[in-house]
Amino acid sequence: MEVVNSEIAWANHWDHFLARIGINRGGHIVKPGLYALGNPSPESAVFVTTNYTLSFDALRSSLKGMDCYIMVLDTKGVNVWCAAGKGTFGTCEVIRRIETTMLEKVVRHRKLILPQLSSSGVSAFDVKKRSGFNVEFGPLRARDIPAFMKNGRATLEMRTVRFDLKDRLILIPVEIQQVLLPMIAAAVMVYFLGGYLNTIAVLTAVLAGTALFPMLLPWIPTKDFTTKGFILGILVAIPFVLVVFWGSQFSVFWMKLVSASTYAMLMAPVTSYLALNFTGSTPFTSRSGVRREIFRYIPFLVIVLVIGITLNVVLFLTRYTGAS
Repeated sequence: MEVVNSEIAWANHWDHFLARIGINRGGHIVKPGLYALGNPSPESAVFVTTNYTLSFDALRSSLKGMDCYIMVLDTKGVNVWCAAGKGTFGTCEVIRRIETTMLEKVVRHRKLILPQLSSSGVSAFDVKKRSGFNVEFGPLRARDIPAFMKNGRATLEMRTVRFDLKDRLILIPVEIQQVLLPMIAAAVMVYFLGGYLNTIAVLTAVLAGTALFPMLLPWIPTKDFTTKGFILGILVAIPFVLVVFWGSQFSVFWMKLVSASTYAMLMAPVTSYLALNFTGSTPFTSRSGVRREIFRYIPFLVIVLVIGITLNVVLFLTRYTGAS
């Protein structure tokens, strides 16, 4: 059993910063096992968390002044909610860690306190049946644990999932980092193929899906993330559509209209696809819901994108041959 404290050092803050911007994503982990915080006794509480450093540090820093145990599961460096959805923060892993740490010999009581967002992956009934330990789900946020322990229960406020603007903004650096190199490569390529306007369009579509979308998420109509992203993609494409329409080299109205609308056909699917990635970053969706949305909308996005590319090629050939 290892001993930890509740202090967050500069090295921890640096680790959190790297994790937030998506650098060395799989490397922000702590060793699974049982940790002692303060001077716990056989009667002290046992909190369960993931081996993702941000989750582990959020928990231990919230337990300042308490004598307790922290049982860390092997979730492959994934946070509580996502690990519960993936099954790594699950019933079997909780039972396995109870056995490997020989927890029944460490504490006299038989109660584990798990984070609320792990409830989708853990069956309290099965844990009790197979290990003898009762599962109690604590508050949503680690910072509410002291009040939860003092009152002996979680209030409605402690249980409420808000996912407000601050929570959504935290996701943006990771999303941008994941698409940064492809975005730059695409922007450079289209610059040589179609000029600066196309480059700006690429950057706009990508940043709309990774940065603007999480900011505007609650206010964009429709329920599905994909359709929300598609609507946003069309909105950010409107200035490009207008610029191309009024500056088109074609004299025929319908050709001007088609030429301009290809921007919406190319930008909207890109923004929508990137917005779809946020289904796994919020507590608004379920694993089955994400799967259903992917199978429902990905073919549509591909069709729209292919049509946009095809029209662009046709228009390019039309201009090249001198037709108008």
